[in-house]
Amino acid sequence: MSDILLTQNSGRIIGPIAKLLGYIMEGIFLVLDKIGIPNIGLAIILFTIVIYLLLMPLTIKQQKFSKLSARMNPELQAIQAKYKGKSDNESMMAMQMETKAVYAKYGVSPSGSCVQLLIQMPILFALYRVIYNMPAYVGKIKEAFFPLVDNLIAQNGSAEFIQTFSQARMFSNQFTNESFTSGVTTYVQNTFIDVLNKASTAEWLSIPEKYLVLEDDVNHTLGLLNQYNNFLGLNIGNSPSYVMKEALSSGSFLLIIAALSIPVLSAVTQWINVKLMPQPQTQQDSKNQNSQQDAMMQSMKTMNMFMPIMSAVFCYTLPAGMGLYWVAGAVVRSIQQVAINKHIDKIDLDEVIKNNAEKAKKKMEKASVRAEQMAAYANMNTKKVSTAPKSQTKSQMTQEEKEEAIKKSTEYYNQNAKPGSMMAKANMVKQYNEKNNKK
Repeated sequence: MSDILLTQNSGRIIGPIAKLLGYIMEGIFLVLDKIGIPNIGLAIILFTIVIYLLLMPLTIKQQKFSKLSARMNPELQAIQAKYKGKSDNESMMAMQMETKAVYAKYGVSPSGSCVQLLIQMPILFALYRVIYNMPAYVGKIKEAFFPLVDNLIAQNGSAEFIQTFSQARMFSNQFTNESFTSGVTTYVQNTFIDVLNKASTAEWLSIPEKYLVLEDDVNHTLGLLNQYNNFLGLNIGNSPSYVMKEALSSGSFLLIIAALSIPVLSAVTQWINVKLMPQPQTQQDSKNQNSQQDAMMQSMKTMNMFMPIMSAVFCYTLPAGMGLYWVAGAVVRSIQQVAINKHIDKIDLDEVIKNNAEKAKKKMEKASVRAEQMAAYANMNTKKVSTAPKSQTKSQMTQEEKEEAIKKSTEYYNQNAKPGSMMAKANMVKQYNEKNNKK
């Protein structure tokens, strides 16, 4: 069994990205530890800033695509209106060609925005894995669980006991895994850490109640984790929903504010983020706007309205550390958006479109020349080429000699090419030209 931490993602795409991001997170945390403030909340904020700065070029490209798309959409709508109701093959081909010409004119790809998102999605999923499983990627945080984990494993019935914790069901497969049941040390340790990392304060306090001998170990580990997790008086290892339950049971008004702060901030920052994002141009008065575009616009408006609400629910139920990342990400994106909007507003889009149109024209001209050359090669008749001696004309050759000459000629021109292929015909033309140039 491998010694890697089980909580590290093992996916072929997400896994390596998460490991790389984990190195960045660990480096940030170690620097904070060196200067005397080993705080996970602060590390998450700095980590978020670093990652979004690294993603800045992709974000700029995506926003530039949105700006160009807004200018391009009326032309696309006009093409759709022009061929509306026409389903014959000739009309469909013409519409496709005109649509491609518009995309080429603006220098964008129909899948341009999707490509940017596809690049960013694995990174965002990997970010989630790193934030959600900090001990798996930051060795200093994992060390805080020792010697408690080893001493807890040594207690009778400890595996069954921690399986009663609320989040233990997330790791049910690990408890039934052969490596766990056979007592592979690394596997067992990591499984215990997985559960303890998601445990609430009440569940932590239940450990010394069950095993009094572990009271000092629990206090030591809790002391370190509280130091790491405390951010502005809030334990980011607990979810706001759990803090709210504690606040209501104790009647603490300050705890209620602390419990609601992260979800409320996430909703507000998400709403600001949505408002700052470039919105597609609507053409309510345009006769060319079709029902499909209306439906798409309405769907986007609905999504933009529900995103802040979903953000609040998301941050209320998950550990506050995830909520802090969510809020920090929204703030960074908003600042980025303001800067990017100013940058793009300074760009002369007309000049960009003009340059893109010229590039597209040159590209089409080159493609046309290549197509004509290939067509010329394809139309060549290889039977007109003869390797017979100059002193002997074709009419003087016997039928056997003609067949032999054609065979040798075909073998000669098929060198390094598949017989009958375009490459073979191109070789024939090349050799024919060289022969005539020598004359």
